[in-house]
Amino acid sequence: MKNMKKIFAAAILFTAILSTSSCKKDKDDLTGTGPVTIEFDNRFGDGPLNFGTAYTNQNGEEVTLNLFNYYVSNFVLLKEDGTEYIVPKDECYHLVRHDVTATHSLTINNVPAGEYTKVKFIIGVDSLKSTSDASQRTGDLDVATNGDMYWMWNSGYIFMKMEGTSPSSTEIGNIFNYHIGLYGGYATPTINNLKSVTLSVTDDKIIVGKERAPEVHVYTDAKEVFGSPNPLFVSASAVIMGSPASVNVAANYADMFKLDHVHND
Repeated sequence: MKNMKKIFAAAILFTAILSTSSCKKDKDDLTGTGPVTIEFDNRFGDGPLNFGTAYTNQNGEEVTLNLFNYYVSNFVLLKEDGTEYIVPKDECYHLVRHDVTATHSLTINNVPAGEYTKVKFIIGVDSLKSTSDASQRTGDLDVATNGDMYWMWNSGYIFMKMEGTSPSSTEIGNIFNYHIGLYGGYATPTINNLKSVTLSVTDDKIIVGKERAPEVHVYTDAKEVFGSPNPLFVSASAVIMGSPASVNVAANYADMFKLDHVHND
């Protein structure tokens, strides 16, 4: 009986030590800095986006996509009390290409430890970076490797590029092309299609620490390009680039992002 009591007491002590150690680790965990990975899951409505698949948009038109790219930049992480971590400017420009899986996520390093509840970013590339010297536009902004997302005539990046086919299109080959850019101009004012997005965490917070590597999973719904607030009919506008109509498309794609869930390691 005495031995049983000793074993029982030892078990309680061991459990207490584990609990204390765990609490200490959790507390120590939220120090220093850590990475945050943001994953962009491209979709069309309720399902995954697949090139070559015919979908029906909000306006009852059949559309088949064969290209979908977009720039996201100027990332900011916010805590519940409004404290912000602004990602260094040269580390926050990312090009997502749907047909290149490796581009579907980006990792922000050296984020100060804490619990974050919102992610902010811009769809597009701001005017200062767009007009900076080529030596300051590297990585995803390198025109030599990503020239298909840059207008030489406008010295500016294409923020969102969508291409495909539709029976509703009156263009040769039934194509539709939406290439949306324009950052408001640098010396001379122009159309400004830069859009700011703020995504809020609904369940788990984004917990950052020296021993943590949270992953933020974001849905990008390409169907929203055709939706509200400006219904886009392929039959009426199959090709839109630098025209005033680009403002309506930009207003639509501003709503295509949704924070679905967070994985906290």
